[in-house]
Amino acid sequence: MATDIRSLAWHEGGLRLLDQTALPQRIVYLDITEVDALIDAIRRLAVRGAPALGAAGAYGVAVALLQGEREGWDAARLAGEVKRIRDARPTAVNLAGGVDRVLPLVPAGVDAVLAEAAAVVREDVEANHAIGRNGADWIMSRVERRPLRVLTHCNTGSLATAGWGTALGIIRELHARGVLELVYVDETRPLLQGSRLTAWELEQEGIVHLVQPDGAAASTILRGLADVAVIGADRIAVNGDTANKIGSVGVALACADAGIPFVVAAPLTTFDDATAHGDDITIEERPESEVLEWGGVRVAPAGSRAFNPAFDVTPVRLISAIVNETGVREY
Repeated sequence: MATDIRSLAWHEGGLRLLDQTALPQRIVYLDITEVDALIDAIRRLAVRGAPALGAAGAYGVAVALLQGEREGWDAARLAGEVKRIRDARPTAVNLAGGVDRVLPLVPAGVDAVLAEAAAVVREDVEANHAIGRNGADWIMSRVERRPLRVLTHCNTGSLATAGWGTALGIIRELHARGVLELVYVDETRPLLQGSRLTAWELEQEGIVHLVQPDGAAASTILRGLADVAVIGADRIAVNGDTANKIGSVGVALACADAGIPFVVAAPLTTFDDATAHGDDITIEERPESEVLEWGGVRVAPAGSRAFNPAFDVTPVRLISAIVNETGVREY
């Protein structure tokens, strides 16, 4: 992937986001200078992916500070606006973590907040490269077949992080080592983060891939067409239960039945010490229109309703390993 493309960056007094809803047809940037605009971008998935949301949360505090200075907010109003950013999406722990990390620096001013937000970005990129190396090492030591066939779900690359990627970072590392045959990319309903975003990133890298319907994933695994599945995470509980994009647990169940590794890749910022197990993770439910409509056109009967959970939780008993920047936890 072109190294100059990033999911977000601070630019001329505001937060510049790569609008991921426009990809892959168009590359569009959003210049965010107000809290409402940032919350809208987060909720409609213009910026998404747990690590990227962490960076957006950190920079979002700076956005709120600058808007507050322009509009004369008092301390209570500022605190309320920052909380709105922190709560914009409930499942991904990184968003709240990014806000909380820079919040103590608010009395020191915008420059101090921006410096810490930049550190969040820098550390995430460094962590992702380490995750790539650790994950590739572990997979190569556990899976004999060469070249490797990898299945992944949702998008976990540069677009979902501050750079390089988590699960997709492992895939990129395997590709760089010359041991990767192809990647099965689950399209990932309802907004097609796999077919729109992961496939786009893999195309930039020249990595051979096949986009498949989410419903095909289990069959692909049980037919022996994949050697390992690698996914990201939005929140990992203390016991290892992992929340990720809806459809992940089905991949894990198929891997368990087929006897192939199911690997989770995430930085330490995605581990939530305040959540004991998966039952305590809040599952975000998204608008019914994402299921009942396609391209703005109603496809379900007028009287139909939709159930649209954005995430599911994979029990730790189905997970082979969780890779972070410090090493690999096997289960």
